[in-house]
Amino acid sequence: MKNDFTFIKTDRKLLKINFNEIILIKGLGNYVEILMLENKKYIYYNSLKDLIEKLPSEFMRVHNSYIVNLTNIDFFEDNHLTLKGNKISVAKTYRECLNNTLNKLIL
Repeated sequence: MKNDFTFIKTDRKLLKINFNEIILIKGLGNYVEILMLENKKYIYYNSLKDLIEKLPSEFMRVHNSYIVNLTNIDFFEDNHLTLKGNKISVAKTYRECLNNTLNKLIL
């Protein structure tokens, strides 16, 4: 069964979030900040390393501090991704993998 949503534990409650509403996930040490559409942000206890293994295939790690939702990328230019107005850099170690993935999506 493929879910298009998940639950996270934040503020002592379980909160349902839809994967397609996630713009990016930023690592903050032992915590992650999930940036959602409509400028919502959620912080909860987890690591990017653990998280990337549980996320659907449209999510990709592009930096030691960032996981992005490929469906929310506006453009990729000069080693920077822009996702719904948020500009983040792509690390050299992840660049080739990102390029290969995006090239498969080109019409």
